[in-house]
Amino acid sequence: MNTQHLSREKGFTLVEIVLALLIGLLLLATVYFAVTTAQRSTTGVQIKVVAQQDVRAILEAMALEIAMASYNPTFNPTLWRDPSNCTNLVPASSSPAPNQDCRGIQLARANSLSIEMDLDGNSQIFQTGSPADQNEIITYAYDITNQRITRQVNCGEVTSFLGDLATSARSVRVVNDVNQNSLYDQGVDIPVFRYFDVTGAEILETNLPRDIPLIRRIDINLSVDTEEVDPNTRARRRMTYTTSVVPRNHAYR
Repeated sequence: MNTQHLSREKGFTLVEIVLALLIGLLLLATVYFAVTTAQRSTTGVQIKVVAQQDVRAILEAMALEIAMASYNPTFNPTLWRDPSNCTNLVPASSSPAPNQDCRGIQLARANSLSIEMDLDGNSQIFQTGSPADQNEIITYAYDITNQRITRQVNCGEVTSFLGDLATSARSVRVVNDVNQNSLYDQGVDIPVFRYFDVTGAEILETNLPRDIPLIRRIDINLSVDTEEVDPNTRARRRMTYTTSVVPRNHAYR
């Protein structure tokens, strides 16, 4: 064996080993950063998509129901009930609306709306024992404190329709109360409901309920924050959705 030849062969120097380790660590850090960024982006997109699906589904459901406001196939001139007097809604002959000219929109405010309709065509609304009357008086309201939209049917239990109580699971917070003072401030906050007459002119809240008979279009506006924080921005994503509804039955006189 040629021991003289073997003794002249060299291995890696300490500097070369250190450089190799540093390059390897740099590559690992680059891969880790790329994977983490991709995961955060995916999570952020998922949060936004879930919020979009929830809000759009609620907008569609609200639009379908509001479009039926004032539906009165039997042309009963005294059909409409007083939605604020829940204790006297049964039998249907009690608690008439104070203004029958308001028809199936007896309550219209920036953050609340009550609609009425005779779905089963029996000339009565919310007749006890009639399953078809279950959705004939519907009230939507913006619960500013809990940042949610509520829905009440026939003066029954108030339920969360979009968003939930702060202590429960929810995908979005309804943040139409821009200045967060728990009041509706015209020109500052975003009204959940906006009302327009036949010319397209807006009917201001100060003119309601007097001008309810003039309503020909209702805009629904929902400004929402995602409940979960976006991992990239470390903040909630804010989105605003709007749709318009024409309650054709309310326009028919």
